Amino acid sequence: MADKLEDAEDFAAINTPGYKPAAGKTVDEYRNLDAGDESLARWKASLGLDAASSGNTSGPKLSVLGLELTSPTLPEGRTIKIDFTAESQRDYYKNNPIQVKEGAPYKATITYRVNHSIVTGARYVQVTKGSVAKVKVEAMLGSYSADPKPRATEVINDEFPSGMIARGTYKVISKVIDLDGKEWLDWEWRLKIAKDW
Repeated sequence: MADKLEDAEDFAAINTPGYKPAAGKTVDEYRNLDAGDESLARWKASLGLDAASSGNTSGPKLSVLGLELTSPTLPEGRTIKIDFTAESQRDYYKNNPIQVKEGAPYKATITYRVNHSIVTGARYVQVTKGSVAKVKVEAMLGSYSADPKPRATEVINDEFPSGMIARGTYKVISKVIDLDGKEWLDWEWRLKIAKDW
């Protein structure tokens, strides 16, 4: 029970005291808001509000497509990419850790697509738990209207811990959550820090 409560606190939105998000609006409401203002109309067009209603509305507003870990120290020809559209890959890494090199610099990039409407305040949250430490990383993805082209956002630019105490297998929970609290990704996986890739 305490573990579930701790997990909920790890992924709770960081709120500014006194700030209350406005009620969500539909694409049509945004499009018609201040319709007579020419400069605002140009700004709305630059956001793609005209295209936002053209997507297929039967599926999710946001699809999280994948995660890629890159490092200049990775052996030549090796890539670490997880395809979230393949459920078997997500399940595989829950029991089979991704092995990484201790102390290696790395970047994590998340790929996603807004399928229809508007997604506001999307953010990536990752909590990594080991035997002696817990690390939380949070990165803003942003607010977007529909676009058939996937977007990629670097969410981590760091280096893996090193040393005998740091080596071992870690439980990682990654989520993509929007301003409304809707979870678009909830993925548990394992990461193994070792002496080499």
